[in-house]
Amino acid sequence: MFFRKLRADIGAAMRNDPAARNRFEVYLTYGGVRALIWHRRAYFFYTRLHFKTLARMMSSWAKFKTGIEIHPAAKIAPGVFIDHGAGVVIGETAEVEEGVVIYQGVTLGGTGKEKGKRHPTVKRNAVISCGAKVLGGFTVGEGARIGAGAVVLKEVPPYATVVGVPGRVVRINGEKTQTLIPEREDPVLKELCALRERVFALEEQLQEQKDKNDSK
Repeated sequence: MFFRKLRADIGAAMRNDPAARNRFEVYLTYGGVRALIWHRRAYFFYTRLHFKTLARMMSSWAKFKTGIEIHPAAKIAPGVFIDHGAGVVIGETAEVEEGVVIYQGVTLGGTGKEKGKRHPTVKRNAVISCGAKVLGGFTVGEGARIGAGAVVLKEVPPYATVVGVPGRVVRINGEKTQTLIPEREDPVLKELCALRERVFALEEQLQEQKDKNDSK
């Protein structure tokens, strides 16, 4: 079982990284592959043997060696590729399916101290680009692409492309869309504009009253 998952992880690196020359080199030098090896051991100790402190120690060691922090309870399928990986954080209730590609600086995190499912589920063949933050217990659909630096706070449809802060869908199946997630007005800015107009109107009324008093 362990070696089957290892072969799948190395195979994912070979498919997704044109710089990968051979499987032996990937096994020895790729931080993402090494982090997944440590994670699968930690996951076994955490979920099967319930040696949770030992599992957390293994996770901390992997973070020290690779710069990738994965909670030992996170569910990561075989065949996931973490490219470079420095700064990647994957939370406790996160689920990552086969074929997902995660680049450096990605966070699969939560939005607070809520209990239960608080980290995202990333479906098959999704791509999470550099520096993206996916925060919450929602689903990133199959084949979705999250742009670099995006902050995603809501569910992503399958085969959608999401960019921006906060994240918004700009394409589905390669076709542009402007109506799926429309831009919303900023209620605070709208209220400030209304107050400013009210102040201008009151100033004009005061000036008119002052002019009348001066003319008497």
